[in-house]
Amino acid sequence: MSNDALATWRQVRERVDWSSAAAAATVPVPPVVDGLAAWFDGPVRRRDPGRADRLLAAMTLSRAAAGRGKPLTPALLHDCRKLVLGIPDVRLRQGDAFAKGGRERYALTPYTWRDFAACLHQSADPSLPLSARAARAYLDIAFFHPYPDGNARLALLALAHVLDVAGVRLDEVGPLQTTRYADDPAGALDLATLVCVLIRATHRRATAAAQ
Repeated sequence: MSNDALATWRQVRERVDWSSAAAAATVPVPPVVDGLAAWFDGPVRRRDPGRADRLLAAMTLSRAAAGRGKPLTPALLHDCRKLVLGIPDVRLRQGDAFAKGGRERYALTPYTWRDFAACLHQSADPSLPLSARAARAYLDIAFFHPYPDGNARLALLALAHVLDVAGVRLDEVGPLQTTRYADDPAGALDLATLVCVLIRATHRRATAAAQ
């Protein structure tokens, strides 16, 4: 049986120095382009118009919650997944899950969903840079793999939600669309750095456009 990638991620998660992630100014600046909506309405829509519509509906729900200051929670993810998949009800996976052609296994224990909720709660921790919290939430969903399918789409929505609660939106999200691995602490920190770079670039372009 393949190794437990979730257990590996939990260990890596604790080893990464998230506080060392570069910080970016978080003063809300409307982006020149709504990067998340543009991704759904562009590359996603060209592949599958129905999927694009469902993702845009989930994005709208998430943003409404962020506008009310609602943090990332399992309940919010459940509501988003209903829209992402277009189904009336969702359930957390009931057994081990596999990804990357079976090379990664995400085991299920009696404590998995308790621990998952605790990890999501940490996305609101103000002691860490925003970019680190958003990147870590993305990876938590990728490696806890809470649902039988749709996790990659939810991970991107979760990252955007953490930023949105702080009033930050990106003008591009394409660079985030790369494969991530549970046993890669450097890659985890690189994702946080990338989020910071994208925030800074968004603010720079928005400021320039406003002048």
